[in-house]
Amino acid sequence: MIKAEIFCIFFSCMIVCCARNVSQINFTESAVESDKVESSNSAGSVDVSPFNKNILGILQTDPYLWILVDKEHPLAADYEPDGLVELKGGSYTAGRSGLMLRKPAAEALEEMAYAAKAQGLTLAASSAYRSYSYQAQVYDRNVKQMGQAAADRESARAGRSQHQLGLVVDFGSITDAFAKTPEGAWLAANASRFGWSLSYPEGYEEVTGYRWECWHYRYVGKELAEFIDTYFDGIQQYALQFLNEYASAEDRH
Repeated sequence: MIKAEIFCIFFSCMIVCCARNVSQINFTESAVESDKVESSNSAGSVDVSPFNKNILGILQTDPYLWILVDKEHPLAADYEPDGLVELKGGSYTAGRSGLMLRKPAAEALEEMAYAAKAQGLTLAASSAYRSYSYQAQVYDRNVKQMGQAAADRESARAGRSQHQLGLVVDFGSITDAFAKTPEGAWLAANASRFGWSLSYPEGYEEVTGYRWECWHYRYVGKELAEFIDTYFDGIQQYALQFLNEYASAEDRH
């Protein structure tokens, strides 16, 4: 497995590779040993590595599953996701009425919650889709309550929140204490199996722009969640940065 620390060293090299020739990237799970990205067989055809196959497959999925949304990459003020459905509970509980997700994320939430329920746990969805205007209200409230500097560590400005995608759920108490609950521990160990990825892991504030949020999970789909775990040590930000740079380089060629 590629370690997150090693990724920092290779990231700039990969982007250069992308800019030169996106079909020649040499960064697979075993790249630190001797695996090659591509090799020609005796018939002259090209065998693409599993790493590149994963990339190409992911980039053909819904782009909003892998779009980078952070302090440097905002969504448009008028962006509103298609196919929002209300969370009405089932195997999980909804913290209040009116919570919404895009349909694929809502279905994945139910699938994950059903599995948790089988273990005697009930997941609680406390926050989900937020419009641009609603996120502006949330951010302004946090600034008033905790000050600008503290708010910027854990609250996104309007347009820079993953919640606007309709693919994010904040679970449980929305506090650090959630990590120590049975539900928090279960999500940390199992969420990626159902296509969910922790957006802001502990110790990566300089990378993500936000402090640890053990409750904030983004639905990226099972294929991308496995890709994040396999090649990027579960660090969503690294994987999305890479995919977006890869896609941008491909567009330039």
